[in-house]
Parts: sequence; structure tokens; C-alpha cells
Amino acid sequence: MCPDRPRHPAIGGSISTEPRINERIRVPEVRLVGPGGEQVGIVPIAQALSLARERDLDLVEVAPEARPPVCKLMDYGKFKYEAAQKARESRRNQSNTVIKEMKLRPKIDEHDYETKKGHVTRFLRAGDKVKITIMFRGREQSRPELGVTLLKKLSDDVAADGFVEQVPRQEGRNMHMVLAPTRKKTEARADQEALKQAKAAQRAAAAEADRAAEAELREAAKAAPPKKKRGPADNLDPDVDL
Repeated sequence: MCPDRPRHPAIGGSISTEPRINERIRVPEVRLVGPGGEQVGIVPIAQALSLARERDLDLVEVAPEARPPVCKLMDYGKFKYEAAQKARESRRNQSNTVIKEMKLRPKIDEHDYETKKGHVTRFLRAGDKVKITIMFRGREQSRPELGVTLLKKLSDDVAADGFVEQVPRQEGRNMHMVLAPTRKKTEARADQEALKQAKAAQRAAAAEADRAAEAELREAAKAAPPKKKRGPADNLDPDVDL
């Protein structure tokens, strides 16, 4: 059971948003909910506090605006710890939105287009948004359809990894379009981590195979019969009489 806290915050301090617990709940009666979610009913506050002490739990006001207020029997310390853990896990899984940018010319050649399309695909697979900018120069500004056609081609080519979040829009000399990934960034990170682990496992397996091969060679060298040492007579021609 959690110890009682002061009912009022210190002067100049922030107002507490935590629920009232135990003796801080100053009402004549409450609608009581058991630790397993079962409805106990409307009981006097003294009886609710007595039940909390008998079960070594806290009486926590969960709906103060109700009439009478709704209170639940629970381990408040454990409840706060689990809530903090969930909030921490949620923050860990959150990912800041990152917008990459890729700039193209209306008359880009095929090789450059394929290179930049590859970058866009890589960004989308990593879970990032991509802002595509078509830069017009000179007389190209009088032909915005070139930019629209190029952006349509690019969005179709990367449709497996992203979709158009913001349709092409002309702003001065440039035309913009935003592509968003089809997968969440957390999913993309999980896939990247799995791929990294798989590659590490392959490298470890290859290194282990190399060590095993070297060990076999050493064992084979030990098992081979020793070479006979050559003496001075071994260098003589056997057909020559001395």
C-alpha cells in the first residue's frame, strides 16, 4: 500500500494530476471496483478503506467526476511502474518523421533517373518520406506537363515501396511531390535489424567453417608419416662404382 501524500501541493508548485488514493479520498461513499474488475457496489468510504487494508492494496479514485466517485482496489505502486514502462516502450517505438529530398530535372537522362530512383526506393524502404523536386529552367517553365509526367512515372516505379502523399504542386520554378513509405519506420528498422543479424550469423558460420578446415589440415599433417632424413649417401648415383 502506498503511503499517503499531502492533499494540497506546496505553494507555488504545480497542481498534481495523480489520482487521490486511500485517506486522501474524502467523500462519504464510493462505487467500489474489485482488483479483478468485479463490481462491488456503492459502499461507505470507511468500508472501502477497510477492504483495501485487508487485501494489502490501495484504494484509488479512478473516476472522480462520477456520483458517487468510482474507486478501485489495486497495488498503486505496481500500477504506476507498469504505466511508466509502457510509456517508455511507446516512446522507444516512436520514430521522428524524416523527409528526404531528391531533385530532378524535367529532361533527366535514363541513367541518372535510374540512379535517383534507386535512392528514393532506399529511403522509402527505410521508412522515410521523400520530397521529389522538379527544377525548371528557362523555357522549361512553360511546360509543367513534363514535370507531371516525370513525377507520375517515378510514383508508378516505386509503387511497391511508397505512395503519393502530396500530389504534384507548382511553386515558382519548382514542382514538388511527397512520397510516403508503405511501411512504418519501426517495421523497416525491425527488418533492417533482422537482415543485419542474418549477415552476422553468415559471417560467423563462414569463420567457423574456416577454423574447422584449418583444424582438419593440422590433424592430417600430424597423422602423416615423418619424412626420412636424407644422408650424404642418398645424393650418390647408385650406378657408379666407388
